[in-house]
Amino acid sequence: MHYDFIPQPEREKLVFPNGKTIAVILTTNLEYWDKERDDPAPYYPGGPGIVGGTLPGNVYDNPNWTWREYGQRVGVWRMFDVFEAEGIPTSCTMNAKMALERRPVIEAAMARGYEIVPHNFVQTDLLTDFAHDKDAERAVIRETLKVYRDVVGKPARGWLSSSLRSTLNTADILAEEGLTFFTDLLNDDQPYLINTECGRDLVSISYTSEVNDFTVFMRQGMDVDGAIKVFKEQFDWLRGEAITQGSGRVMNIGLHPHVVGQPFRIRALRDFLRYVKQFDDIWFCSREELADWYLDHCAQGAPEKRAV
Repeated sequence: MHYDFIPQPEREKLVFPNGKTIAVILTTNLEYWDKERDDPAPYYPGGPGIVGGTLPGNVYDNPNWTWREYGQRVGVWRMFDVFEAEGIPTSCTMNAKMALERRPVIEAAMARGYEIVPHNFVQTDLLTDFAHDKDAERAVIRETLKVYRDVVGKPARGWLSSSLRSTLNTADILAEEGLTFFTDLLNDDQPYLINTECGRDLVSISYTSEVNDFTVFMRQGMDVDGAIKVFKEQFDWLRGEAITQGSGRVMNIGLHPHVVGQPFRIRALRDFLRYVKQFDDIWFCSREELADWYLDHCAQGAPEKRAV
């Protein structure tokens, strides 16, 4: 994996379709956790728990597991209701085991026309477990992509790793498997090209760990109004930059059904959606739409392409 360092002021203008200034992506992470692992090493769930302390992987952690399962049983349906009521789509990421163990959630997302992006095989296993074994990492990715194809009915186009814990080989493997975009990198407000060993470029569509319900609610302890303020502040500043500089920006919010899907937090999502709906220059796109548009309209003239 290689990508060039192109400072913001040196880039070509990014002009979105129909004069839109900012692409907004609301990411709903559909994740499944195994109750136990055949390993006494500490259990890594990929996010903070509701009860402190880390148990061995081969010991069932009831409060934390059932708290997360609340998102599958209740929280995600509350979120889907809000997205439907406000007429704004969400981009869903999906562990393979979520598709196997919680199929109704995936079918509901597909029935609503929501994008689904592979999100590793299971939330509790990380690609970094195979940082020095490219063949083993490729096997996990291929198995995940197989389940995706079987369940969704078409090949995957992009990827988000569990906890964003990819390796230096991940992008190269994804390109070899024919994918188009990669979502793990946190380093930009615009798409850009990632060059890979096989010669097939990937589009980086950055995720975010700060404008994220885990961060605002669980790590920073904000209430609903505090979270709304963060979401709006991010949106307003990015949109202002895009208008002033004549170059589009991308805003993503990372959401988890067991966090923002709680009754006392869901208003943060609803009120933010109602806020952004008042602007007519917003592109509520999927990652696939953004990646395809970038490849079709910008990639050949991108600074990182010209530098090759």
